[in-house]
Amino acid sequence: MDSVTIFWLQVLVSCAVCALVAKWYVWPRLTELSLNSALIPLIFVHVFRYVGMVLLVTGMVDPKLPRAALSASAYGDLLAAALALACIFALRAAWRFAIPLVWVFSAWGFADLLNTVRGVIQTDLPNFNLGAAYFIYTFYAPMVVVAHLMIFWILLKSKSWKIGNNEHHEM
Repeated sequence: MDSVTIFWLQVLVSCAVCALVAKWYVWPRLTELSLNSALIPLIFVHVFRYVGMVLLVTGMVDPKLPRAALSASAYGDLLAAALALACIFALRAAWRFAIPLVWVFSAWGFADLLNTVRGVIQTDLPNFNLGAAYFIYTFYAPMVVVAHLMIFWILLKSKSWKIGNNEHHEM
């Protein structure tokens, strides 16, 4: 099996495994929580998207990779991480604009993921030396995709979401 096939197989299997964990273990617990409390752990997954900045560190990935594609992905992830952290603070404090901010974060974060997938395909990324960044694409990114889909589902169901007794959190 060639490296490109292995890369995409790992991405696919990681997505499937993350989806099963989400369905069997995460989702049942989230449905017991209030809207804000259910969104927070899913958004926390995105706070670590700053690790994408490793693509810009000299010597970490193949220097033949197009810098523009790497920069778009890295800075897009950094902004998504910052928005995710802002959402968590807003949700924990039950600020009025918390849910609209989650929508903004989710739209940006998912668009950034789609842009990254486009970049992966256009640059034929799996044929380059990715170093440790390989695991961002084959392990962490699938987790981010599943978390995004769950966030969107909760947001779309927010009007009928169960109201929990744990809406207020200690900072």
